[in-house]
Amino acid sequence: MAIAANTPAPDFTLKTKNAKGLHDVSLSENYGKKKTVLLFFPLAFTSVCMEEMCAVNNGLNEYADLNAAVYGISVDSPFVLEKMAEVDGLQFPLLSDFNKDVATAYDVLYPDLLGFKGVAKRSAFVVDETGKIIYAESSDDPKQLPNFDAIKAILKS
Repeated sequence: MAIAANTPAPDFTLKTKNAKGLHDVSLSENYGKKKTVLLFFPLAFTSVCMEEMCAVNNGLNEYADLNAAVYGISVDSPFVLEKMAEVDGLQFPLLSDFNKDVATAYDVLYPDLLGFKGVAKRSAFVVDETGKIIYAESSDDPKQLPNFDAIKAILKS
């Protein structure tokens, strides 16, 4: 069961990659400034994951207007995630949880998905400016997208 709302968010620092190179991104960088939407997804370049990330990207201005940073998180390498962001034109960071530490801390790893061990479940968390989880959603069905209306509603509150 995923970590619950109304609990402290496990802080993390993960790698992202773009044309300028590898960069560290820490959740706590947003504390005191903005809310953060964490979107865990199973694997880069799969149809549902690409659909999810593209949908978020298309509504990125709405998240910015709600003073929220958005991060996609996958167990893929930062190099694969860079290519996915490039192919899909994504304008928000995709973070590599290659060592599976963050997905483990948020309790969103499949023990086995199609024969792959330790792939992130499709999950969504909203972390407020103080580092508290104010929204948590995780699905055992990798085809089920997060409830983006509920995410935006909690961001507005």
